[in-house]
Amino acid sequence: MFRNMIENVKNTTPLVHCITNYVTVNDCANILLACGGSPIMADEPAEVEEITSICGGLAINIGTLNRQTITSMFMAGKKSNEVGHPVILDPVGAGASALRTNTALDLMKEVKFTVLRGNISEIKTLAYGSGTTKGVDADELDAVSEKNLEISVEFAKNFSKETGAVIAITGAIDIVADKEKAYVIRNGHPMMAKITGSGCMLTAMIGAYLTANPDHPLEATAAAVTAMGLCGEKAYNKLQEANSGNSSYRNYLIDEIFKLDGEELNRGARYDMW
Repeated sequence: MFRNMIENVKNTTPLVHCITNYVTVNDCANILLACGGSPIMADEPAEVEEITSICGGLAINIGTLNRQTITSMFMAGKKSNEVGHPVILDPVGAGASALRTNTALDLMKEVKFTVLRGNISEIKTLAYGSGTTKGVDADELDAVSEKNLEISVEFAKNFSKETGAVIAITGAIDIVADKEKAYVIRNGHPMMAKITGSGCMLTAMIGAYLTANPDHPLEATAAAVTAMGLCGEKAYNKLQEANSGNSSYRNYLIDEIFKLDGEELNRGARYDMW
């Protein structure tokens, strides 16, 4: 199944509209190009509806909010719903400030999201209306582990049932769930936390996978999460060979996404179904 997901991306070159944060906008554009998609970044209210209508999918990332981008997120999200395009929300730092939390919660009230992707603290904030984060990172007390895995999977399934969205919780162990089943994914490397933007890049890439596989949102999301984790492992191996640092790691990660094919993804994927 994962092989089909990645091959559909490479064969269709999905155009993804990203309203994302200015810290990682270039990385998001490059990861979309690397995975086989095509990016367009537009956050001006005067054009977002027009832009999103010509794209295949929309990725919204609240990492660096301002009044203009907030307006654009609502406009683009509603337009995407109107034309039937998949929409993904990345609630970066939800729980860290009232503005982030309230914006994410209000977006969920007015926009139907296909996928909600974040760390466990961010997703819990969406579910419960408040939460705690360490800046834009997950609170260590929330971290998904083998000890709380069953509870975390049930939480994700229940939240999916409540929202109608695929829930993608990413961290040391990734959970991608709808209301009936979940992928528990163990690909990835701790080095991915040493660069800014690995989560933002993943959100953009999920947008491409969703757009190319509109009838399989759960599998498309799981394939993208697995691909990013697998390439994080491969990038670390290159880093060790070159005796380089975290700046090079970012480039290696993008390179590995560019080189990844369906056969390698299927072979390297490590996940369980729950």
